[in-house]
Amino acid sequence: MQPMLTVHHLETSRSQRVLWLLEELGLPYELKVYARDPRSRLAPPELKQIHPLGKSPVITDGDEVIAESGAILEYLAERYGAQAPAELAQLVPAVGTPAHRQNRFWMHYAEGSLMNWLVMKLVFISIPRQRMPFFVKPIARKLCDTVIQKLIEPNVVGGLAYMEQHLAKNAWFSGEAISLADFQMSFAVEAALSRGTDTTPYPHVRAWRERVNARPAYQRALQRGGPVLARL
Repeated sequence: MQPMLTVHHLETSRSQRVLWLLEELGLPYELKVYARDPRSRLAPPELKQIHPLGKSPVITDGDEVIAESGAILEYLAERYGAQAPAELAQLVPAVGTPAHRQNRFWMHYAEGSLMNWLVMKLVFISIPRQRMPFFVKPIARKLCDTVIQKLIEPNVVGGLAYMEQHLAKNAWFSGEAISLADFQMSFAVEAALSRGTDTTPYPHVRAWRERVNARPAYQRALQRGGPVLARL
């Protein structure tokens, strides 16, 4: 019988965190992979047939259609968290605890703050590589480099420094147990450590990523969904 739960997965996208959680929970799911437009790198129009926004990730679970990675993670934890293995008992920490407050903060921080700068950095790295008149390219490169160094990079470095300070005192983003915050932060951390920033000052952030990457469920998610980030 085909599993009812389907992940509509865009290659090298945030939906990798959804696959990771599904693998950790041991849930059966169907994976439908969508390729980006080779020139624009945007999602294909077929995704709009699943959800009006035409973005990934989207999951369908019976008659339910859920978009936005944070909302999907919360839905999966609410619906299927009771059957999770003991290690995942704190996916959503108890309300009122410090762990719950940390989980809430990092769930919002990933997309509300950090990813904004990382997406901007990717855009400004990519602009000089686009086709343009040869005499424009040096100007575009200089302008983009200036924006990255003066505006974007200080904010990325600030975010990494803040994560480093936190992870120096905590094994996971919510504290001593893995939680939804770790799944939500996984894509942002990968991007922050992989876009040309010097990562030497952030050993605890790198150690956190290594612990995540070593998890069998994370490796299975990579095998099914492909690499997390596109090559530049």
